[in-house]
This record gives sequence, C-alpha cells and structure tokens, in this order.
Amino acid sequence: MDGTDTARTSGSSRRKFLIRSLALGCSAAASPMVTPVCFASAPSDNRLVVIILRGAMDGLDVVRPVEDSLLKKYRPTMNVADQIPLTGGFALHPALSALRPMWQAGELAFGHAVSTPYRDKRSHFDGQDLLEAGYPTLDGFRASGRSGWLNRMLTLMPGATARTAFSIGQEDLILLEGSAPVSSWAPGLNVALSAQEATLLQMVYEEDPLFHAAAAEAIALSEGLSEADMTDEGDDPMSMADTMRAAAAGRGAQALADFAAGQLNGDSRIAAFSLGGFDTHHGQNAALSRSLGDVAAALTTLRDRLGDNWRRTTVLCLTEFGRTVRENGT
Repeated sequence: MDGTDTARTSGSSRRKFLIRSLALGCSAAASPMVTPVCFASAPSDNRLVVIILRGAMDGLDVVRPVEDSLLKKYRPTMNVADQIPLTGGFALHPALSALRPMWQAGELAFGHAVSTPYRDKRSHFDGQDLLEAGYPTLDGFRASGRSGWLNRMLTLMPGATARTAFSIGQEDLILLEGSAPVSSWAPGLNVALSAQEATLLQMVYEEDPLFHAAAAEAIALSEGLSEADMTDEGDDPMSMADTMRAAAAGRGAQALADFAAGQLNGDSRIAAFSLGGFDTHHGQNAALSRSLGDVAAALTTLRDRLGDNWRRTTVLCLTEFGRTVRENGT
C-alpha cells in the first residue's frame, strides 16, 4: 500500500471497513484474494460487466496487425504460431482461442489504439486512477472527491437503486467510488450472524453514534446473504467456499466470473472486477499467455453461466495503457 491508496479512504471506504470489522470479526487483510468484485442493481434488464486488466496489457501482442510490414521489424521475436485470423489484417493471440465462437457470432470486438489522455510518467497507479475515474487529468479526478465514472453513472440513471455492491478482497475499485452506496465483503469468510450474535452486536453499539449505523448495516448484510452464498450447498454451481477453493487452485478468474454471473442472474445489473498479471516486462510470451487465459476463462464463464441473460450483457475489458511498439527486454 502506498500513499495514494491511503488517501482513497472515504466515508464509503470507512463504512466498508466497519462492516468488515463488525460482521467478519477479523482483518480483511486475511482474505487470500486481492481482486475486487463489485455489484450494483439498476432498473434496466440489461447488464454491464467492467473488467480492469491491471498492468498495462500489450495490445499489439493481443490483437496483432499481422499484415503491417512494420510488425516484424519492431516485434521480430513475436511468436505467431497458432494465432487466430480476424479481419482487416489482424489476428488474435492464441491464448484467446476459446473466444473464437464469440468472434464468429459477432459478440466480440476490439478497440485498438484507444487510450486515456494519460501521457505523463507512465505510472500504473496514475494510469489506473484516470481509467477508473473517467476524468482527463489527475487534478480533475482529485477535485471531484475521487469519484469513479461507474459510480457517477449509477447516480444519474433515472430510478436506479445502487443495491449492495460487493467488493471481494482488500482493494477498492475507484470505478465505484462515489456517492452511490456500496458495501464490501470477502468470499469464503462467514459473515452470517446468528440471532444471538446480531442481538449482541446491536446492544454493544446501540448508544454509539459512530458505530451504530455500521452495526445495523452489518446485520442487514448478514440477513441479506442466502445460505447458498455462505455454504457449499444450494443451486449455484460455485458457492462462496467453492470460489475460495478455486482461487487457491489458480482458477481465480473463472471463480470471480462465476460469482459475478450468479449475482447478475439475480437482482444485480452491473458488475466490476479486475484481473492482474499484465505487467509483462519480463518473459512476456509465457506471462501474457497465462493472463490472457484468465481473460478467456472469465468471458467464457460469464457467457455460459449467464445463459439467456448473456444476450442482454455488455462486457467491457480495459487496461490503463499499452506497451511500446518496439521490443525491449524480453
């Protein structure tokens, strides 16, 4: 954690911390997952999923301009075996081969050479802040009270109600920071309170002006979580405990998408989470393949789990900035 992260503490973040502390009874730092997942409800029947690809994904290796003569000049060691032909002289990285049916069905598109105005010091932190804030400058972002564009969108949608926004792990998404209410929860940690525990919590903080509201919210969160969310039982293919086991087994992207789809098949309409591993300064061939495998797993899991709702869902994957055209290092 750096100073920037510390400065992000707000009323919303404080509420999240209090809920974690009161309802979970343990430190959020104990959570083995650091990737956030947030949900919010909206009156529309359409769904939106925003996936932040952290680390500055190399767009030229993911969607390759193979018919451009300069590609071989500037990327002489690029492995072009088994790449997937697209249209207009482009080809797709082979690690995304599972997405070929989406491309063939007209469900997949790429925005190549698109960027925020960020051009300053190539800081991943600053680039991600601007990407999630939706402001042209960092000064504008800070002057706004550090709100995120997705949170601002929720506040402007007529009739929208920002239902519980679940954040999995330690990191808060700036994307959903702002005046629309959000909450936080770590999967695999049992936040369900017994009747006795809820009564005790209410009694302890009944007269406390600071913690009374947080205790009430913690109790409400606990009551709002279904048994299927808290145990291995229920109709959901991947429960909370399953999610944690999957993350530990290296299937974190699939687990996050599975949980997201379960929420979107219910009352939630907007989901946001992040996938890391795109800071490929070294050994890009292997590292990028692994990270793109996570992207493919997330998207195919969303498609399969959403069922009929998939046709009403837009998934937006974006990263803070790209890589240099010319190869450097490995």
